[in-house]
Amino acid sequence: MRHLKFFRPRSSGEPPFSERILATDEPCIVQMQRMLAGTSDTISLAQGIVHWQPPEGALVAASQALRTPLASAYCADDGLPELRTALEKKLVKENGLNSSGVMITAGANQAFMNLVLTLLEEGSGAVLFAPYYFNHLMALQMTGADVVINSLTPELQPDLEILEKALKRPNMRMVVICNPCNPTGVIVPTETLEKAAEMCKEAGVWLIVDNTYEYFTYDGVEHTCVEAPHVINIFSFSKAYGMMGWRVGYLAYSKEREGLLDQLLKAQDTIPICPPVLSQIVALKAHQLAGRTWVKERVKALEHNRQVVRSALEPLGEGAAGAQCQNGAIYMWVKLPEGCEDDKKVVEWLAKKHSICLIPGSSCGLPGHVRVAFANMPREQCAVAAQRLKAGLSDLVAGGMAANGK
Repeated sequence: MRHLKFFRPRSSGEPPFSERILATDEPCIVQMQRMLAGTSDTISLAQGIVHWQPPEGALVAASQALRTPLASAYCADDGLPELRTALEKKLVKENGLNSSGVMITAGANQAFMNLVLTLLEEGSGAVLFAPYYFNHLMALQMTGADVVINSLTPELQPDLEILEKALKRPNMRMVVICNPCNPTGVIVPTETLEKAAEMCKEAGVWLIVDNTYEYFTYDGVEHTCVEAPHVINIFSFSKAYGMMGWRVGYLAYSKEREGLLDQLLKAQDTIPICPPVLSQIVALKAHQLAGRTWVKERVKALEHNRQVVRSALEPLGEGAAGAQCQNGAIYMWVKLPEGCEDDKKVVEWLAKKHSICLIPGSSCGLPGHVRVAFANMPREQCAVAAQRLKAGLSDLVAGGMAANGK
């Protein structure tokens, strides 16, 4: 029998779970949802979502298409041709990607899973920079990759000196960069991306760049992309257009890499077959009727939330330095006071005593920190959340958690 070495004798009783899935981290968003279950007053600054819905014209298009045969049928595995064509033009105009093809996926997470399945074997090396996006790690864990965790620099940028050492490992196959970064909210400069791409090219390694938050930029800093046969860019409609539940993302892959699309289609056809057609119609109309300008207007309006949440971090003093580096995405990355290395306990205490919920930094590979989201509610509600956060952090700094015996 082929692959006999992977089979183990069966024992009586309940059949087992996969060892790889058991070794995969529990999703922190699920943990937060369980923590909030049964509560009525807790405000969440945990999950990374936006508070707006898709453009009205896109929702009208969805309602009009709902009863048509198109909405209930399969489409091409890599997505509706008209959406792919529109996005290829967008990639040229907005991202400077002039020779990239597009594959539509059921969200950016599925795009990343397609890449993991297509480009890695069990035991293949993959580099993440801590703090990392937790679902990137989970995808690598559940497929048996050999994950190498590199640290970001004090400025929360990918440390290319450490990366150079990791690229010398004989099993290395993939490097992942999130730009702007989830969870730090920091934009990676063009020169860093270009240097990382050159290093990966010399090592014969894929560079995967997750650009989910490409439109979420502040302080005059702009997002850029790099393009090469060994570079694959991931994009998403979820946050930009308020389409979290519609599940539409896409890959921008090099047309110059022969056979790449054929291999990606194997993963695509096995997981969703094709992305939901109705969701793609919403995405196409959102892009056509609203586009970058519409999104940027909403991102600009987030400035109030951003500053209110940043002010709420003042009790941490220099500990909030990470938030001062933030110039993109929808997150602040914050170091907790000394003695708060068990960030999960801190998060639980803040939720129970101060009715405010955050993401523990340990879920992103760096204990003793928290991730604070600021786009998931309108400004009035965000102001209330910020007041609770500031009160909670002031109590934490004053030793309130220790005084409660937690």
